[in-house]
Amino acid sequence: MNILRPLSPHLPIYKPQLTSTFPISHRISGAFLATIVLFFYLLCLKIGLICFTYENFYQFFFYSSKFILIPVEITALALSYHLYNGVRHLLTDFSGFPFQKKN
Repeated sequence: MNILRPLSPHLPIYKPQLTSTFPISHRISGAFLATIVLFFYLLCLKIGLICFTYENFYQFFFYSSKFILIPVEITALALSYHLYNGVRHLLTDFSGFPFQKKN
């Protein structure tokens, strides 16, 4: 007898809290930033550091497309969120900063 029941019935009624979504988004932004750093590290290995001194490299890399501003803004947003969330985490852990509700 096969009864179609949900595997975990508590998940559809679970209301996500702010304190449980912060670590998830912090890890996502950290993984994104690590990917960006790895990309530029591999770029430096492939091209070499001497290419960063040439003006033509900067003109090609930054001015070749108008859409380069979108990834730069996303990276700046991820970096600022990751930094401020890390500071918030340290303040919450070590000084009792009131971000969590006390029962």
